[in-house]
Amino acid sequence: MSKSCPHPLRERVREAGNRPGTYRMLAEDGEILYVGKSKQVRTRLLSYLRAREGEKAHRILRDARALAWDYEPSEFAALLRELELIKRHRPRFNVQHKRDGRYSFLKLSPGAAPKLFVVGAVSDDAAVYFGPFRGGRRIVDAVRELNDLLGLRDCALATPMRFADQPDLFAFQPAPRCHRAELKLCVAPCAGGCSEGEYRRRVALARAFLDGDADEPLRWVNDRMAAAAERWEFEYAASLRDRIRRLEMLRDEFLRLREALDNLSFLYHVPGHDGDDRVYVVRRGTIRAAVPAPRTAAERRRLERLTGEHFGLPEHTGALVARHQVDEILLIARWFRANPAELERTVPPDCAARVPLSA
Repeated sequence: MSKSCPHPLRERVREAGNRPGTYRMLAEDGEILYVGKSKQVRTRLLSYLRAREGEKAHRILRDARALAWDYEPSEFAALLRELELIKRHRPRFNVQHKRDGRYSFLKLSPGAAPKLFVVGAVSDDAAVYFGPFRGGRRIVDAVRELNDLLGLRDCALATPMRFADQPDLFAFQPAPRCHRAELKLCVAPCAGGCSEGEYRRRVALARAFLDGDADEPLRWVNDRMAAAAERWEFEYAASLRDRIRRLEMLRDEFLRLREALDNLSFLYHVPGHDGDDRVYVVRRGTIRAAVPAPRTAAERRRLERLTGEHFGLPEHTGALVARHQVDEILLIARWFRANPAELERTVPPDCAARVPLSA
């Protein structure tokens, strides 16, 4: 923006304080165009006024007719508030809710014959999701191996199913809809190749394998590899060895994910502006409670009781994550990856007595 033609919001920006917070750029009709955060709100807003034509900040300010901001006690609090506002208002200048596109998720679709496959984002549906993972191509290949081994379908979700125990007045026997059934890589739930119960048992075995509670898939391939070697079919045995490596990689990836989620469980003490310190109760990468930091021994005991309430509840400990938790898990993991020294402000959930008292 040139000095000869100052933006009408220039004077409004100068009213902002230089402290942590979130800000919202608004259109003439009140639509929220963009939500951002900064540890120095005024400095960040002034940078918009210096943006060059063609830059994203210039495009946002060109459409903005008003702006608003709210202060937060810390940059971390502002980051959480920014995510909340983006998910609530879905501003058009906020791209993909700031989710890191390098991540992928394993999706188990709902329905009588669930499908296990890799997706790049979590949808608002009734499916079950595992993740997030890095290295999408490797995960896709490994999931294909698991599907082939257990005979799970990989056809379109809209494909109609016809189980072996499904009543049929006309005794019609449909043909399988893809070649995987002929290659014995799918039990063909679309063509009466199995009962619904049998298919669901295979899905349950896949989930148990991913959770580290079943070794049958690996044992089956190992037995085939040993038999092939005894028959001197070394090329086939080598291909089976590669399948074993992909399945082991998938299981190990799930193990690393479970460990990563479990490691994101602690109490996080965050100093705040003007002494507004906070303690965040974090379990498996999501904020379960946020309270003022204790100033007395009695307040610290209350924090211990609160922590016990949240960590005393049973919770799935595998790689399964709820849809609404994904963005927050990624945000918190990214925060501590970018600010590793902040881990020194965390204490294990059973050590609330170690949380320092604020002055």
